[in-house]
Amino acid sequence: MKITADFLVIGSGIAGLSYALKVAGHGSVAVVTKREVSETATNLAQGGIASVLSETDSFEAHIQDTMVAGAFLSHQDVVQMVVEAGPEAIQDLIDWGVKFTKNDDNTYDLTREGGHSQRRILHAKDVTGREIERALVEAASNHPNITIYEHHNAIDLITEAKVTHRRQSPNRCLGAYVLDIRNKEVVTFGARITVLATGGAGKVYLYTCNPDVATGDGVAMAYRAGATIANMEFMQFHPTTLYHPHAKSFLISEAVRGEGAILRRRDGSAFMEQYHQLKDLAPRDIVARAIDNEMKVHGDDCVFLDITHRGADYITSRFPNIYETCLSYGIDMTKEPIPVVPAAHYLCGGVKVDNWGESDIRNLFAIGEASFTGLHGANRLASNSLLEGVVYGNRAARQSLERIKEKPTPFPPIAAWDAGNATNSDEEVVVAHNWDEIRRCMWNYVGIVRSSKRLVRALRRIQMIQDEITDYYWDFYITSDLIELRNITTVAELIVRCALERKESRGLHYTIDHPDTDDVHWKRDTIIRKNF
Repeated sequence: MKITADFLVIGSGIAGLSYALKVAGHGSVAVVTKREVSETATNLAQGGIASVLSETDSFEAHIQDTMVAGAFLSHQDVVQMVVEAGPEAIQDLIDWGVKFTKNDDNTYDLTREGGHSQRRILHAKDVTGREIERALVEAASNHPNITIYEHHNAIDLITEAKVTHRRQSPNRCLGAYVLDIRNKEVVTFGARITVLATGGAGKVYLYTCNPDVATGDGVAMAYRAGATIANMEFMQFHPTTLYHPHAKSFLISEAVRGEGAILRRRDGSAFMEQYHQLKDLAPRDIVARAIDNEMKVHGDDCVFLDITHRGADYITSRFPNIYETCLSYGIDMTKEPIPVVPAAHYLCGGVKVDNWGESDIRNLFAIGEASFTGLHGANRLASNSLLEGVVYGNRAARQSLERIKEKPTPFPPIAAWDAGNATNSDEEVVVAHNWDEIRRCMWNYVGIVRSSKRLVRALRRIQMIQDEITDYYWDFYITSDLIELRNITTVAELIVRCALERKESRGLHYTIDHPDTDDVHWKRDTIIRKNF
């Protein structure tokens, strides 16, 4: 089966849907998403979206906060461009129907989060992502030129080099092979423009606050196709996820600390003042390492986040979702502190793109968490991710519309998916076992604190698992689980290889073998490409 569209968007979060809405007036759009359309990281985002909207704030302050949080590895020109595009991005969201929380005087209620010097976070209570996703899904679903394909899992990109069996310079993307999960059929999607908006890769780690779909699909597919990947060593661990045996890594928003919550040891003593002058509002990399150190020094399983001093009425009004969720696990955050631990949260590296979101494979764009734009540097500033998604969704759309004005170069013939001699697998336990092993390996050896010895050990084990997966991949029919396992293993390798290359500690990458920051040799990006 073959489906063609002017624009193929893989992913249905804020980046993918904002792009789709921007181009839909100029051609047909196919949005491919591997679960229900709303099952995205965007939907889980609690805190909000950062933008300069207050008279007491400034673009310069937001730029500086972003550069500081990113350990000055962020690209200043990109930071300036994204920050200055913020108000327009916010207006786009409002125009699409997003309802942000307002004050009694009808002004937008701005909150503050770690690393920010001003209140500049727009939110919808503590379910900002859910409100954004609701509005974008509604707008996209009602657009006549957008078709959403749920339960469709992208397998691999189709490139001119792959189709013609010769290296192209520049190579060109022609679409993707996609598994229709329900019908167990591989569909060929052909498109003039292909956009990777597949989100992050938190599921590569054992503990994460990401949704189950966050398996690094876009990065893995782009890497296999020959695109340049960058800065994969910088995986952000969110400092505060709910610690409870039955909670599935529920995120406790940074906005809770932004509104005055204090991190405490089991004995009730506060500790962040020992690690940073901003105390509990320090950037995420600082807070996550501080919590990790406190747990190791004191032998505790968690630390505690205390906002009880703000009063029950304020807490239940400002954080209704967090309050109700904690209460469902027997924790009343109005009366007792919340037990929290760090968990894998956000990938600051990804597919290297230019200022318009295009990779070095022509007509292949990457936006949102799947991309490396240069905005986040060595550590993402809180609530800059949703902002980046909208800004680059718009920029990629503008470049795409210019591209399709050009006289199209005919596609070479694209063969249908060939399953070869594959058969049904009777050994699904192999997939489950390798999935668990790779995630435990990454958590134990490639976590918040690293060493060269641990990284080498991790790489050796990952490569062994890759050999097993390669054999399995070609012997049996494709399944969604196998696609995701293949991708998280690829992403795991990229993270480890980038971490081994960077011989310093900066932002989210901390290694005991090179504990200092080295601006002379390492104030640069870590670039990686597949050898063919």
